[in-house]
Amino acid sequence: MPTHSRRFLVGALGALGTGALLAPQWLIRSAAAATEPSAVILWNQAALAAVRKTRMNPPVTARALAILHTCIYDAWAIHDERARPSEAIARRPASERRPDRQGEAVDFAAHQALVELFPSETAAFNELLCRLGRRPGGSDPDTAGNIGRMAAEAVIARRRTDGANQLGDLAAGPYADYTDYQPVNPPDRLIDPDRWQPIRLPDSKGGTRLQKFIVPHWYKVKPFALTSAAQFRPPAPCGKDATEYRRQAEELVQMVAALGDREKLISEYWIDGPGSETPPGHWCLLAQHVAARDGHTLAADVQMFFALTNALFDTSIAAWDVKRAYDAVRPYTAIRYLFANAQIPCWAGPGLGVRTMAGAEWVPYQHAGDLTPPHPEYVSGHSAFSAAAAAILRQFTGSDNFGASHTQAAGTCKIEPGLVPARDLTLRWPTFTAAADEAGLSRRLGGIHFKAADFEGRRLGRAVADRVWGKARAYIVGA
Repeated sequence: MPTHSRRFLVGALGALGTGALLAPQWLIRSAAAATEPSAVILWNQAALAAVRKTRMNPPVTARALAILHTCIYDAWAIHDERARPSEAIARRPASERRPDRQGEAVDFAAHQALVELFPSETAAFNELLCRLGRRPGGSDPDTAGNIGRMAAEAVIARRRTDGANQLGDLAAGPYADYTDYQPVNPPDRLIDPDRWQPIRLPDSKGGTRLQKFIVPHWYKVKPFALTSAAQFRPPAPCGKDATEYRRQAEELVQMVAALGDREKLISEYWIDGPGSETPPGHWCLLAQHVAARDGHTLAADVQMFFALTNALFDTSIAAWDVKRAYDAVRPYTAIRYLFANAQIPCWAGPGLGVRTMAGAEWVPYQHAGDLTPPHPEYVSGHSAFSAAAAAILRQFTGSDNFGASHTQAAGTCKIEPGLVPARDLTLRWPTFTAAADEAGLSRRLGGIHFKAADFEGRRLGRAVADRVWGKARAYIVGA
């Protein structure tokens, strides 16, 4: 069975009280905790494994997860007496609304979606389908499996032309930019200190690679529930001539210089960089914890992941709209510009501690190969994704109670291996809000975002989630 990339320690539910876990009346749960994860969880785990292996970036990951779980949801919904599918697909007759047919339709819909999204991983998806007792292929159009495929294909067909450029038909290469974005600042000269600057970073071959803004066209992707990518766009960030700009930069310098083991762990735990499940996938891992904690049925997992992943998807569109609109400078560039000739406290590198150095040498607390993300600073994607996910999970469960934690063994952090943390250290999240706020804070502790980008990202994520929740719930209850 696929496993999580992180281990979560589940808090005792008894300590939360029975009232804390009351769900909305429309949500159907099992009477007792499930002993095995549902097929929805297994397909979600397979998708996250594919995200890691293909090194998919956060916005594309959010879209892939939303497509997967919308396909699953529609295959389930057409076998439900009340729920309404997202596409115009006829409900199956009452005689077919049975758990066995519903489960088969879900499995084949998930398989169809993942093969579309990750064709290089087809063998792994075939293997999972077989382990679930299904067999790829078959020509009988009335089988539940083929009905699941039909439901998935309706979702997939619409998404092939949603502006993501998945097929590379709008510009050469899957997900390639077709809007001709060009950075104002070249990597070796700062023309406008308020605008994003790509930098050169070391590659795995001993040379360097030049950053490129990932999916700058993402504001053109068709959302699930938003009326436009700019629906909740916040005001522009302050520029270099504003007092607040310098204040936030000074605050960030001091924050990075004062990191202790807990702050370093928070920064690293939430990094979700290249080769990980990325921030949208991370919140799917946390949702898996919720499913296990609450003993979800297949129906509950279908509904939760449908709402969650579409909120993450719409958040990716809204956040990347802001990034493209304002093209804001990253702290890596801004701090080196502001304090170029000043002596400031700087993290000197793994195991070297903090030293007083020229501001032109300042670096964030990150891996050397990924010192700063390849896209503009404002707003924080981590903050937006996390706030949106936490809002959906609060709404879905009827409570902010979370009760998860993560323990890091001494010396196992990757930025400073052997040193951090000095002893076993546990991060605890009593609520979804606490986890989301910590994820946003992590990007400031790591020197990746200014305070405004964090807080505006949180507000953006919550606004998007509210919109998505209303639409997703309407589908689920058949409104």
